Amino acid sequence: MLRNGVDLIEIDRLEKIDPKIRHRFINRVFSDEEKLICGNNNSCYAARFAAKEAVSKALGTGIGEIHWKDIEILRGEKGQPVIHLHAKAKEREIALGITNWAISISHSRTVAIAFVIAQ
Repeated sequence: MLRNGVDLIEIDRLEKIDPKIRHRFINRVFSDEEKLICGNNNSCYAARFAAKEAVSKALGTGIGEIHWKDIEILRGEKGQPVIHLHAKAKEREIALGITNWAISISHSRTVAIAFVIAQ
């Protein structure tokens, strides 16, 4: 069985976050490794945010039951995005019998998109 998820986000949503809460938001949503990958790059954060949403949709839960940091979007050996699941996201993956993931993320100057397929 195939499952999929897609999400699109306007990058300026991250640019417009009140600086007083931005640090708290970034720490709540992204792992330390994701923060190292993205630094201060809003396009990078937006693409990973969309990817986390897309993964949660493929898992059939959305964000809520599964927490933001249960899903990590890291880099593979050649710089490609790879999905790492933890905690409740990993439990859901096992319960659904998912053994393979494919992910594509992209962005323009204004929007970021992520598409995932789970098998």
